[in-house]
Amino acid sequence: MSGIGLVINPRAGANRRDPTTAARLARRLGDQGVVAMPRSLDELTRTAEDFHRQNIDVLGIAGGDGTNYVTLTRFHEVYGEDPLPTVAFLRGGTMNTVANSLGLPRGQPEGLLDRLVRRYLATPRLPVVEQRTMNIEGKLGFLWGTGVISTYLEEYYAAGEPSPWTAAKTLARGITSAVLNGPMIQRMTRPVYLEVELADGERWPMQPYLCVGAGTIPDIGLGFKPYYLAGRRVGTFHIQGITCSPLGFIADLPRIHRAYPMRDGKAIDRLTHRAIVRSREATIPYMIDGDLLEHPGSEMILQLGPVVRIAMMN
Repeated sequence: MSGIGLVINPRAGANRRDPTTAARLARRLGDQGVVAMPRSLDELTRTAEDFHRQNIDVLGIAGGDGTNYVTLTRFHEVYGEDPLPTVAFLRGGTMNTVANSLGLPRGQPEGLLDRLVRRYLATPRLPVVEQRTMNIEGKLGFLWGTGVISTYLEEYYAAGEPSPWTAAKTLARGITSAVLNGPMIQRMTRPVYLEVELADGERWPMQPYLCVGAGTIPDIGLGFKPYYLAGRRVGTFHIQGITCSPLGFIADLPRIHRAYPMRDGKAIDRLTHRAIVRSREATIPYMIDGDLLEHPGSEMILQLGPVVRIAMMN
């Protein structure tokens, strides 16, 4: 069969707040496809195998950025060399930065699913945007970062119910702490000692960085666009190392928000298709699409991942 295959994350923000969301989504999809609500990675793999056998046209994902990257990763593992179906990001999670960056419609999963079904019934060849991913040690995502990028998220998730308002308050608290040299900024801006080797042989020396991050999309959340070079050259992602002080970084936040480069001497910005990140520590804490993880080793490889066709639904 063809049609829409819908993956619902029961632990996504909207579904945790309202456990009936999944049942309503299933009813709205009706006989236009199949629904799965995997509760483990093994179940998600079996869902990918089922959808592959059924040759679904569209993979709808009801969840946020974390759900999206985990689902894409498992489906890519199952599909292998076969192209993934068109993907529809239906939001519903704590963070929806990728959908926002791509200019996808805002709204609740139910309304977005209704829009997707109407568009699919009108023409199965949905309008799409082709977006590159990064392959980060086998995980497909659009954003990666370590240093203050991941420590900010630690503070954000510890601050209460995740939301854009909580994210903005966490940023404001961090800025205030930096001005006062308080304990929060000291926790967030512990330097990370890294070396970076790019595909062309360029090496950034082992030194303290405020953060090193990369993206195939410009936005990292709250409208900030540090990866302003993303999409400028086919077959690359933007990698950035920030070497200035916390106050120097804060002074350039308005520039980052406008997708401008930081002032001279504050950051290194490059386009590449592969980067090796080495740490002087035994593990590397990092963020991928808003999820906090830890790499069990002192070296990570970031490389360009496959193109994903994303339904625009506008």
